[in-house]
Amino acid sequence: MVSQFVSSHNVQLLGALKYNFPEGTHAIGRLDQNSEGLLLLTTDKKITRLLFQGKQPHSRKYLVQVKNIIKHETIDQLARGIAISAPQGSQFVTSPCKVCIVQKPDYIADPLQTLHPNSLHSWLEITLTEGRFHQVRKMVAAVHHKCIRLIRIAIEDIHLGNLQPGEVQEVSSEYFFEKLKL
Repeated sequence: MVSQFVSSHNVQLLGALKYNFPEGTHAIGRLDQNSEGLLLLTTDKKITRLLFQGKQPHSRKYLVQVKNIIKHETIDQLARGIAISAPQGSQFVTSPCKVCIVQKPDYIADPLQTLHPNSLHSWLEITLTEGRFHQVRKMVAAVHHKCIRLIRIAIEDIHLGNLQPGEVQEVSSEYFFEKLKL
């Protein structure tokens, strides 16, 4: 599913969910079609600016399954910041971030669902305060690992929890602003 309500492409959209969204609802930050996880929606246009373009950086936490076993030196390299591709053939060095290996992800019922059971893989938890186009995928590719699954599990203090794909949970404005630290 694409994290938008309107598209010129023939893709599954948010409007297909079984929920009566208020007029003017839009996604705050997007997930690409091959990613999954937490997506915040609002009718308040200023929240996107405050959260992703404001003076105070806000964290986003991802669970990332990569092909092959990742080394601790590679984790350190990702955490320090790494050069990734940017528009028009340029390079961008990511800001330092938190990266750790996760042995058994809590959010995943079947952590091997996209791989053959004997395939070598690692799960990482990456917490960023910036979000460039496909940044996490490009980061792991830059250290020679293929991203198999990418799941956003938190934005600031709002966590995916037990929410299942396609489920919608409405929260109060007070909760929203408090948990997003706005």
